[in-house]
Amino acid sequence: MQNPDGIPIWFELNTADEAKARHFYAATIGWTIARSPMPEHGAYLIASTPDGAAIAGIATPPPNAPSLPDWSVYFGTSDVDATAAQVRELGGSLQVEPTDIPGVGRFAIAMDPQHVSFVLMTGASPDPSSAFVQGPHHGHGVWIELATPDPDGALAFYGALFGWTREGAMPMGPMGEYVFLGSGEARPGAIMSSATTDAPARWNWYAYVPDIDAAIATATGLGGTLLQGPDQIPGGGYSANLGDPAGAQIGIVGERIGDAA
Repeated sequence: MQNPDGIPIWFELNTADEAKARHFYAATIGWTIARSPMPEHGAYLIASTPDGAAIAGIATPPPNAPSLPDWSVYFGTSDVDATAAQVRELGGSLQVEPTDIPGVGRFAIAMDPQHVSFVLMTGASPDPSSAFVQGPHHGHGVWIELATPDPDGALAFYGALFGWTREGAMPMGPMGEYVFLGSGEARPGAIMSSATTDAPARWNWYAYVPDIDAAIATATGLGGTLLQGPDQIPGGGYSANLGDPAGAQIGIVGERIGDAA
């Protein structure tokens, strides 16, 4: 699986309770979650969308593994080694040097100059990843969002790394601007200030669900937390942020249906 530079290619949850996470995300987002068919991947869980696309993994980190956020975003790159070297040149750092995953591809775990973690990956297969497909595709990633203490510095870093440019912004009053990212025709997400919004400095991602109120009700019924929303977003639809039972945060985007709208 391969994607243009900077487009998400995979998502991954690190959790201490795989069984609870498996039940929560299957019920809330509608994924089918099963063990990897590749024995060398051990107990790694793979989440697939209703249309059969594998888009995310769920794992329990081994002892002494690098400290990572609960959900990690894997960004596609045509050359992991060259991009990892560029991370250092631009003031970032590497937590894990470029490493091969048998049968999957090559990856590196990086940290930007503002100390936000992300993952670089080149897939072994020439086929594009469908983990991130913007539009009403149930269970797929549709938006990414960076909260950072230095939005201008982050935009300069990721702009040099992935070719992203500022493509307009939405004013948020005293919280600053919600700056939209672009690369050619792609509009994968946005950057905002963690200092003015009190959001944790991290990459967040949003999965599409057909009924956002139903997803929220399911999540809270299973011990999750509604952290934000549902809020109407430009262009239609609604967004919300959820905390799973272990506190991991994920965003959802969808419509409000029926009496809840």
